[in-house]
Amino acid sequence: MLTVETRQAVNPEYAKTMDTEALRRNFLASDMFRDGEIRLIYTHYDRFVMGGAVPAGGSLVLDVVAETKTPSFLDRREMGIVNVGDTGTVQAGGESWTLERGDVLYLGMGAGAVTFGGQGRFYITSCPAHHTYPNKLVRLSDSKEVKLGAAETSNKRTINQFIHPLVMESCQLILGYTTLEDGSVWNTIPSHIHDRRMEAYLYFGMEPQSRVLHLMGEPQETRHLFIGNEEGAISPPWSIHSGAGIGSYTFIWAMAGDNVDYTDMDFIQPGDLR
Repeated sequence: MLTVETRQAVNPEYAKTMDTEALRRNFLASDMFRDGEIRLIYTHYDRFVMGGAVPAGGSLVLDVVAETKTPSFLDRREMGIVNVGDTGTVQAGGESWTLERGDVLYLGMGAGAVTFGGQGRFYITSCPAHHTYPNKLVRLSDSKEVKLGAAETSNKRTINQFIHPLVMESCQLILGYTTLEDGSVWNTIPSHIHDRRMEAYLYFGMEPQSRVLHLMGEPQETRHLFIGNEEGAISPPWSIHSGAGIGSYTFIWAMAGDNVDYTDMDFIQPGDLR
Protein backbone atom coordinates (compact mmCIF):
# COMPACT_ATOMS: atom_id res chain seq x y z
CA MET A 1 0.00 0.00 0.00
CA LEU A 2 2.86 2.40 0.81
CA THR A 3 6.00 2.87 -1.29
CA VAL A 4 8.64 5.50 -0.50
CA GLU A 5 11.51 6.40 -2.80
CA THR A 6 14.40 8.54 -1.53
CA ARG A 7 16.09 11.12 -3.76
CA GLN A 8 19.44 12.52 -2.68
CA ALA A 9 20.35 16.15 -3.34
CA VAL A 10 22.49 16.75 -6.45
CA ASN A 11 25.34 19.24 -6.73
CA PRO A 12 24.96 21.54 -9.77
CA GLU A 13 28.48 20.73 -10.94
CA TYR A 14 27.58 17.04 -11.05
CA ALA A 15 24.28 17.79 -12.78
CA LYS A 16 26.25 19.23 -15.71
CA THR A 17 27.66 15.75 -16.41
CA MET A 18 24.33 13.90 -16.45
CA ASP A 19 22.86 12.29 -19.54
CA THR A 20 19.11 12.07 -20.17
CA GLU A 21 18.64 8.87 -18.17
CA ALA A 22 20.47 10.29 -15.14
CA LEU A 23 18.53 13.56 -15.27
CA ARG A 24 15.23 11.69 -15.34
CA ARG A 25 16.30 9.33 -12.55
CA ASN A 26 17.18 12.23 -10.26
CA PHE A 27 14.70 14.99 -11.15
CA LEU A 28 11.62 13.42 -12.78
CA ALA A 29 8.77 12.42 -10.47
CA SER A 30 6.76 9.67 -12.17
CA ASP A 31 4.58 6.66 -11.38
CA MET A 32 3.11 8.34 -8.30
CA PHE A 33 -0.55 7.46 -9.00
CA ARG A 34 -1.45 3.77 -8.80
CA ASP A 35 -4.87 2.43 -7.83
CA GLY A 36 -4.96 1.24 -4.24
CA GLU A 37 -1.56 2.68 -3.34
CA ILE A 38 0.21 5.60 -1.68
CA ARG A 39 3.50 6.35 -3.43
CA LEU A 40 5.86 9.00 -2.04
CA ILE A 41 9.17 10.54 -3.06
CA TYR A 42 11.24 11.71 -0.09
CA THR A 43 13.72 14.32 -1.29
CA HIS A 44 16.78 15.74 0.44
CA TYR A 45 15.87 19.22 -0.81
CA ASP A 46 14.47 20.80 2.37
CA ARG A 47 13.18 17.29 3.27
CA PHE A 48 10.30 17.88 0.86
CA VAL A 49 7.97 14.96 0.11
CA MET A 50 5.74 14.63 -2.95
CA GLY A 51 3.54 11.76 -4.04
CA GLY A 52 0.11 10.38 -4.81
CA ALA A 53 -2.69 8.48 -3.10
CA VAL A 54 -5.36 6.72 -5.20
CA PRO A 55 -7.94 4.96 -2.99
CA ALA A 56 -9.93 3.84 -6.10
CA GLY A 57 -13.21 3.72 -4.20
CA GLY A 58 -11.70 2.18 -1.08
CA SER A 59 -9.59 3.80 1.62
CA LEU A 60 -5.88 4.31 2.20
CA VAL A 61 -4.18 5.37 5.42
CA LEU A 62 -0.96 7.37 5.59
CA ASP A 63 0.50 7.14 9.09
CA VAL A 64 3.94 5.66 9.76
CA VAL A 65 6.66 6.48 7.22
CA ALA A 66 9.94 4.88 8.24
CA GLU A 67 12.03 7.56 6.50
CA THR A 68 10.94 10.27 8.99
CA LYS A 69 11.66 8.15 12.11
CA THR A 70 8.63 9.67 13.87
CA PRO A 71 5.63 7.77 15.30
CA SER A 72 3.36 9.35 12.67
CA PHE A 73 4.25 11.10 9.41
CA LEU A 74 2.79 14.47 10.40
CA ASP A 75 4.23 14.58 13.93
CA ARG A 76 6.83 17.13 12.78
CA ARG A 77 5.43 17.99 9.34
CA GLU A 78 2.69 19.89 7.54
CA MET A 79 0.93 18.72 4.38
CA GLY A 80 -0.82 20.11 1.32
CA ILE A 81 -3.17 17.83 -0.65
CA VAL A 82 -4.64 18.59 -4.09
CA ASN A 83 -7.37 16.43 -5.61
CA VAL A 84 -6.64 16.01 -9.33
CA GLY A 85 -9.35 13.36 -9.81
CA ASP A 86 -13.04 12.87 -9.09
CA THR A 87 -14.74 13.52 -5.74
CA GLY A 88 -12.89 12.08 -2.78
CA THR A 89 -12.61 12.39 0.99
CA VAL A 90 -9.78 13.01 3.42
CA GLN A 91 -9.95 12.39 7.17
CA ALA A 92 -7.44 13.45 9.82
CA GLY A 93 -7.52 14.51 13.46
CA GLY A 94 -11.19 13.65 13.89
CA GLU A 95 -12.23 15.84 10.94
CA SER A 96 -13.44 14.89 7.48
CA TRP A 97 -13.43 16.87 4.23
CA THR A 98 -14.89 16.26 0.79
CA LEU A 99 -12.57 17.39 -1.99
CA GLU A 100 -13.75 18.07 -5.53
CA ARG A 101 -11.30 18.24 -8.41
CA GLY A 102 -8.95 21.19 -7.85
CA ASP A 103 -9.64 21.60 -4.12
CA VAL A 104 -6.67 21.96 -1.77
CA LEU A 105 -6.51 20.73 1.83
CA TYR A 106 -3.88 21.91 4.31
CA LEU A 107 -3.08 19.69 7.30
CA GLY A 108 -1.04 21.15 10.13
CA MET A 109 1.69 19.54 12.19
CA GLY A 110 0.34 16.87 14.51
CA ALA A 111 -2.81 16.14 12.49
CA GLY A 112 -2.19 12.41 12.90
CA ALA A 113 -2.96 9.61 10.48
CA VAL A 114 -4.51 10.67 7.16
CA THR A 115 -7.20 8.56 5.46
CA PHE A 116 -7.94 8.99 1.76
CA GLY A 117 -11.22 7.73 0.28
CA GLY A 118 -13.56 7.83 -2.69
CA GLN A 119 -12.61 8.38 -6.30
CA GLY A 120 -10.07 11.11 -5.70
CA ARG A 121 -6.55 11.16 -7.09
CA PHE A 122 -4.71 12.96 -4.33
CA TYR A 123 -1.42 14.75 -4.93
CA ILE A 124 0.50 14.95 -1.65
CA THR A 125 3.13 17.54 -0.68
CA SER A 126 4.79 17.81 2.71
CA CYS A 127 7.70 19.49 4.47
CA PRO A 128 8.98 19.87 8.05
CA ALA A 129 7.09 22.24 10.35
CA HIS A 130 7.87 23.98 13.64
CA HIS A 131 4.38 25.21 14.60
CA THR A 132 0.85 23.85 14.37
CA TYR A 133 -1.54 25.80 12.15
CA PRO A 134 -5.22 24.85 11.76
CA ASN A 135 -6.31 22.36 9.15
CA LYS A 136 -8.02 24.20 6.30
CA LEU A 137 -9.89 23.28 3.12
CA VAL A 138 -9.32 25.89 0.40
CA ARG A 139 -11.60 25.67 -2.62
CA LEU A 140 -10.87 27.36 -5.94
CA SER A 141 -13.27 30.20 -5.07
CA ASP A 142 -11.29 30.85 -1.86
CA SER A 143 -7.90 31.06 -3.59
CA LYS A 144 -6.05 34.25 -4.55
CA GLU A 145 -6.19 34.65 -8.33
CA VAL A 146 -3.40 36.36 -10.27
CA LYS A 147 -3.41 36.96 -14.03
CA LEU A 148 -0.03 37.08 -15.79
CA GLY A 149 1.47 37.00 -19.28
CA ALA A 150 0.02 37.91 -22.66
CA ALA A 151 -1.27 36.15 -25.77
CA GLU A 152 1.41 37.74 -27.95
CA THR A 153 4.15 36.12 -25.85
CA SER A 154 2.26 32.79 -25.64
CA ASN A 155 2.25 32.81 -21.83
CA LYS A 156 -1.14 34.14 -20.79
CA ARG A 157 -1.96 32.26 -17.60
CA THR A 158 -3.92 32.26 -14.35
CA ILE A 159 -2.19 31.59 -11.04
CA ASN A 160 -4.33 30.41 -8.12
CA GLN A 161 -2.61 30.65 -4.75
CA PHE A 162 -3.96 28.33 -2.03
CA ILE A 163 -1.43 27.68 0.74
CA HIS A 164 -0.07 31.20 0.64
CA PRO A 165 0.26 34.11 3.13
CA LEU A 166 -2.52 36.02 1.33
CA VAL A 167 -4.92 33.11 1.91
CA MET A 168 -3.80 31.27 5.08
CA GLU A 169 -0.85 30.65 7.38
CA SER A 170 1.63 27.80 7.16
CA CYS A 171 5.15 27.17 8.42
CA GLN A 172 7.11 26.91 5.19
CA LEU A 173 4.87 25.15 2.67
CA ILE A 174 3.56 27.29 -0.21
CA LEU A 175 1.27 25.78 -2.85
CA GLY A 176 -0.88 26.77 -5.78
CA TYR A 177 -1.41 25.97 -9.41
CA THR A 178 -1.11 27.67 -12.77
CA THR A 179 -3.37 27.15 -15.77
CA LEU A 180 -2.41 28.23 -19.29
CA GLU A 181 -4.96 30.03 -21.48
CA ASP A 182 -5.93 28.54 -24.86
CA GLY A 183 -3.16 29.20 -27.35
CA SER A 184 -0.53 29.87 -24.68
CA VAL A 185 2.17 27.30 -24.03
CA TRP A 186 4.97 28.93 -21.99
CA ASN A 187 4.90 28.90 -18.19
CA THR A 188 7.07 30.79 -15.71
CA ILE A 189 8.59 33.14 -18.30
CA PRO A 190 10.85 34.96 -17.62
CA SER A 191 12.44 32.16 -15.68
CA HIS A 192 13.87 32.54 -12.19
CA ILE A 193 15.66 30.83 -9.34
CA HIS A 194 15.23 31.25 -5.59
CA ASP A 195 18.19 29.94 -3.63
CA ARG A 196 16.16 30.22 -0.44
CA ARG A 197 13.62 27.58 -1.49
CA MET A 198 13.32 24.38 -3.48
CA GLU A 199 10.26 23.77 -5.65
CA ALA A 200 8.33 20.80 -7.01
CA TYR A 201 5.94 20.64 -9.94
CA LEU A 202 3.12 18.30 -10.94
CA TYR A 203 1.66 18.59 -14.43
CA PHE A 204 -1.93 17.41 -14.94
CA GLY A 205 -5.00 17.88 -17.13
CA MET A 206 -3.00 16.77 -20.19
CA GLU A 207 -3.93 14.42 -23.01
CA PRO A 208 -2.09 11.08 -22.87
CA GLN A 209 0.00 11.87 -25.95
CA SER A 210 0.90 15.42 -24.82
CA ARG A 211 4.14 16.44 -23.17
CA VAL A 212 5.60 19.46 -21.42
CA LEU A 213 9.19 20.44 -22.17
CA HIS A 214 10.34 21.31 -18.64
CA LEU A 215 13.51 23.41 -18.53
CA MET A 216 15.87 23.07 -15.58
CA GLY A 217 19.52 23.52 -14.65
CA GLU A 218 21.69 26.53 -13.87
CA PRO A 219 20.85 29.59 -15.99
CA GLN A 220 24.11 29.25 -17.94
CA GLU A 221 23.92 25.45 -18.15
CA THR A 222 20.29 24.51 -18.87
CA ARG A 223 18.91 20.99 -19.23
CA HIS A 224 15.43 19.66 -19.97
CA LEU A 225 12.92 16.91 -19.20
CA PHE A 226 9.94 15.79 -21.29
CA ILE A 227 7.09 15.27 -18.83
CA GLY A 228 3.70 13.58 -19.27
CA ASN A 229 0.36 13.84 -17.51
CA GLU A 230 0.48 13.35 -13.71
CA GLU A 231 4.26 13.47 -13.73
CA GLY A 232 6.35 16.08 -11.99
CA ALA A 233 9.74 17.66 -11.61
CA ILE A 234 11.94 18.22 -8.57
CA SER A 235 13.59 21.62 -8.84
CA PRO A 236 16.67 22.29 -6.67
CA PRO A 237 17.26 25.83 -5.32
CA TRP A 238 20.01 26.38 -7.92
CA SER A 239 17.83 25.43 -10.88
CA ILE A 240 15.58 27.43 -13.16
CA HIS A 241 12.09 26.10 -13.83
CA SER A 242 10.21 27.01 -16.97
CA GLY A 243 8.38 25.02 -19.60
CA ALA A 244 6.32 24.81 -22.76
CA GLY A 245 3.55 22.33 -23.36
CA ILE A 246 1.59 20.70 -26.16
CA GLY A 247 -2.08 21.54 -25.72
CA SER A 248 -3.73 22.64 -22.49
CA TYR A 249 -2.22 21.81 -19.12
CA THR A 250 -2.12 22.89 -15.49
CA PHE A 251 0.78 22.57 -13.12
CA ILE A 252 0.81 22.50 -9.33
CA TRP A 253 3.77 24.28 -7.77
CA ALA A 254 4.83 23.74 -4.18
CA MET A 255 7.81 25.19 -2.33
CA ALA A 256 9.61 24.79 0.97
CA GLY A 257 12.58 26.64 2.43
CA ASP A 258 13.63 29.68 4.40
CA ASN A 259 10.64 31.91 3.75
CA VAL A 260 7.07 32.04 2.41
CA ASP A 261 7.61 35.16 0.30
CA TYR A 262 6.23 34.11 -3.10
CA THR A 263 7.82 37.15 -4.77
CA ASP A 264 11.34 36.31 -3.54
CA MET A 265 12.73 35.40 -6.97
CA ASP A 266 15.90 36.14 -8.90
CA PHE A 267 14.66 36.59 -12.47
CA ILE A 268 16.64 35.35 -15.46
CA GLN A 269 15.72 36.97 -18.76
CA PRO A 270 15.50 34.72 -21.85
CA GLY A 271 18.49 36.46 -23.45
CA ASP A 272 20.66 35.45 -20.49
CA LEU A 273 19.87 31.73 -20.65
CA ARG A 274 22.32 29.30 -22.19
